[in-house]
Amino acid sequence: MRVGQWHPAPAKAAHNAPPLVILAGIGMNIEMLEPLACLLPERHIIGFDMPGIGQSPDPVFPYTIPQIAITLAAMLDQMKIDQVDLMGISWGGAVAQQFAFQHRARTGKLVLASTSAGGTMIPGNPSLLSHLLDPREYSAPKSLRRNLAMFYNGGGTERVSLNAATAPSVIGWTYQLTAFAGWSSAPFLPLLSVPVMIMADEDDHLIPVANGQLLHTLIPGAAIAISRGGGHLFMLSDPDRFTARLRNFLDD
Repeated sequence: MRVGQWHPAPAKAAHNAPPLVILAGIGMNIEMLEPLACLLPERHIIGFDMPGIGQSPDPVFPYTIPQIAITLAAMLDQMKIDQVDLMGISWGGAVAQQFAFQHRARTGKLVLASTSAGGTMIPGNPSLLSHLLDPREYSAPKSLRRNLAMFYNGGGTERVSLNAATAPSVIGWTYQLTAFAGWSSAPFLPLLSVPVMIMADEDDHLIPVANGQLLHTLIPGAAIAISRGGGHLFMLSDPDRFTARLRNFLDD
């Protein structure tokens, strides 16, 4: 898979902090993470394109969320990184939860943004969810940006720039959906023992804020921060406010 890094040797490292791995939402290529990475110059940040997304090749066969968590661990082994902080956005939040459960010793802090517990999630707007089911709506350049604008903004009043978005492949989008559809973190969330911050937005129509509140209930000692007006990708519609909260949690 294609891996991207920002600030591999940050000039102002925060208390010898571990790298921050950002796991993006469905169909999101790593270029879309640039606004967040630029606001965290003191952090070594790592991201990667999921199979069939961005510039990563299509997967050979369907995969599961636990398999992607194992793949992330193997990637960190190759990079000779022992421990990381994790931030999972939407679909990426599933991988982040799974990694924190499977690889406790390698997980520092965990941030879950606009995400859910998977199979036990409270469903969002039916019209938005229905557009997820046809990958051709996102792999065809003509309709890509129209659908992404509806999907990524997800009910927010502030807009997310889609200039960096690239079209996923049909297989890439389909396999991401399939992996999430058969996964749930509810059985193991009470067993998580790492510091967790849950971030959600009241105007997220794709993954309603009730999902963040459910995660907060299931994860012992988790903190929660709820914003308003940003929609599903509120971290990109107001990156300054988001990274300020993120930094406070990671550096505390």
